[in-house]
Amino acid sequence: MKQTRRIVALVMAGMMAMGLTACEGSSGSGNTSDSSGELTVAIWDTYQEPGLKEIMEDFTAQTGIGVKIQVTPWDQYWTMMEAGATGGTLPDVFWMHSDQAAKYAEYDLLLDLSDLIASSEIADMSKYPEELVKLYQNKDGKQTAIPKDVDTVALWYNKTAFDEAEIAYPDETWTWDTFREAAKALTKADGSRYGTVFSPKSNQETYYNLIYDWGGTIISDDKTKSGWDDPRTIEAMEYIEDLISDGSMPPYTTIAENEPLALFESGKVAMCMFGSWQSDLFSNEYVLANCDVAVLPQKDGHRISIYNGLGWAAAAEGSNTENAWKLLEYLSSGEAQKKQADLGVTMSACQGTSDGFIKKNEPFNLQAYIDMRDEIVIRPYSADTVVWENMSQEMLVKAWDGTRTMADTCQEIAAQMNDSLAKEQ
Repeated sequence: MKQTRRIVALVMAGMMAMGLTACEGSSGSGNTSDSSGELTVAIWDTYQEPGLKEIMEDFTAQTGIGVKIQVTPWDQYWTMMEAGATGGTLPDVFWMHSDQAAKYAEYDLLLDLSDLIASSEIADMSKYPEELVKLYQNKDGKQTAIPKDVDTVALWYNKTAFDEAEIAYPDETWTWDTFREAAKALTKADGSRYGTVFSPKSNQETYYNLIYDWGGTIISDDKTKSGWDDPRTIEAMEYIEDLISDGSMPPYTTIAENEPLALFESGKVAMCMFGSWQSDLFSNEYVLANCDVAVLPQKDGHRISIYNGLGWAAAAEGSNTENAWKLLEYLSSGEAQKKQADLGVTMSACQGTSDGFIKKNEPFNLQAYIDMRDEIVIRPYSADTVVWENMSQEMLVKAWDGTRTMADTCQEIAAQMNDSLAKEQ
């Protein structure tokens, strides 16, 4: 059975490679637990490592089970995971993302947690957002990961730029019309500062939120049809086209060479939408001195944030699944979830455990991220999310650089996405 699964994993790796961004250098491979029962835990965020290390030390103190955290940057992480799936050397416990969960679950690479959760006095999935729990279930409804955290999107702004332009700071009264006018006013004619920036790559952080504010959609509820050709989706994306036409965003050549985070942290743009996972913001000296955060603008009474959350998963064929489950169970506890927030690692997925995240990251108004949980939509996904998301991001470049209209681009994305979704059925 194990050999069969490894052969299937080989096939899966080839299929996934078509949808993943290629990265340079050696891919490496996953680690397995040693004879003492020490667990290897794989993550991709160095900022979260110190806090998670402290949480793992608490687990070790309670159980005697050692934990070694392995940090691999995002791009290389999935190459490392593919190598582990192919060679049967996945880490014992690892982060899982909504883009990849269905594919790993489909090939039985993730430990089935359903019976373990059902018999646990600690792991209670009713305390987590229902859609986030379902996000990490396979086609048979088996739980393949435990929610780790939850993220929302909010509006970061440069107070110094607003003061200079004599514009009131963003607040809950702002609409997207307010945002557009402010972006114009904050843009300098000499190109030294722009009002805002949206990138084709920044879907969850930017345009997905607008699309759902406008009443549009990215994918149908049954995961069979694209929503990119929905008139409301197109209208929302044409709003971004207007921002580009206004000159309120840097030219696409600048956007292609610079991440929005870098442009904001350098003062090149005055307003950006960032997710609560963008931890670099909380310690950047320029941002600390000049910036703050507010809730997103609204559209017709709706202020929607796309939300997502990572999952803690374990290798189905790991050499120490018993201890791996003990760690997953502990990480699902209110104690561990609360400490994750209290240490400022991220907002936790378990209800009522995230207040410490706000206090830890003062003086920023991170309450905005909590407030954005009032009206949330789960990040659009399907079995092969990464395939059609990569395609859509590449296609949107044509609208950003002005070589095609936004409406035509959206229609073309819908057609190609529908072809991709048909292959999933």
